[in-house]
Parts: sequence; C-alpha cells; structure tokens
Amino acid sequence: RFGNVLGSNGSVIPRFKEQIENGGPVTVTHPDIIRFFMTIPEACRLVMEAATMGEGNEIFVFEMGKAVKIVDLATRMIELAGYRSGEDIEIKFTGLRPGEKLYEEVLSDKENTIPTENKKIMIAKVRHYEYTDILETYGEFEKLSRTVKIMDTVKLMKRVVPEFKSKNSPRFEVLDK
Repeated sequence: RFGNVLGSNGSVIPRFKEQIENGGPVTVTHPDIIRFFMTIPEACRLVMEAATMGEGNEIFVFEMGKAVKIVDLATRMIELAGYRSGEDIEIKFTGLRPGEKLYEEVLSDKENTIPTENKKIMIAKVRHYEYTDILETYGEFEKLSRTVKIMDTVKLMKRVVPEFKSKNSPRFEVLDK
C-alpha cells in the first residue's frame, strides 16, 4: 500500500498543469485535503525490494514521508508557472466526492507494523481469525442481507473491523462512539 505516484495515469499533477495552461481554474476538492506522494522510480524501487522480502501473504506498507496539502500543491504549481494564485488563476473547490476522505489512513505506526531491513518498508500486522468465527459472521451477514437492516449491517461490519470509522457518512457516525 502506498500513496499517489507522481506522473502516473490519473495523477493530479498533469491535471493541474493542463488547467493552468488553459488559464484555470485549478480544481481542488477541499481546502483541507491532504495526500502522500512518491515518484515513479521510488515506487518501483520499493515494490521491487518488497517483492524480494516476501515469504507469502504479507501486506507491505511503505513510508511515504509527510502528507502534502493539495491546495498548497496547486498554489505552488500556479506560482512556478509564473502566475499568482487567486489573481491570475483561481483555485476552485469542488467538494469531496462520495466516499472521498480528507486524508489517507496509513499503517505506518509501530503499533500496526513490523519493521524490515529497509526503514521505508514495513509489514502490516494482520488479525488472525478462527475459521468457525468467520463462518458464524458470514451467516450473520447472510441473514442481514435478507432483511435490509442497514444500521445492523454497518454495526456488524464495525465489529469485524473495529478501527473502521464512518467518515463522510453522518448516518453511521453514531455507531463510531
């Protein structure tokens, strides 16, 4: 699991560049949205090295450095192109898309990861479930799927993944307490 790869397909950089070349506006979903970035060579190097470490079924987590505020990135790109943000080229906030989060949740803390020889590559600690417990939970999901009790379904999902928080979903945030 790693952040956004600069210059890859769908990366925000080419979109901002095109919007600036067209005279704006530069579109950002939210003024507080932050993301992690790494270069294509860095991403490739980490993936290749992690592949040599793997023994099977590991989930590798990469240290991605400090998160970048997207509005700051947009402002800097406007300035680097020789314009003034807010004067020559406007930054327009479009609103978060459904399910989009203000920040990416990463497993980079020591509590949730196991270090490797490379300080930029960690292995995620995963929960181990008993097969009988999985079958029982699956049965509960199956019953709930017939009743369409959304709140009960989300409650069960939160029992299976206790750290899940219902961001951008006010209806279910009450279950986070």
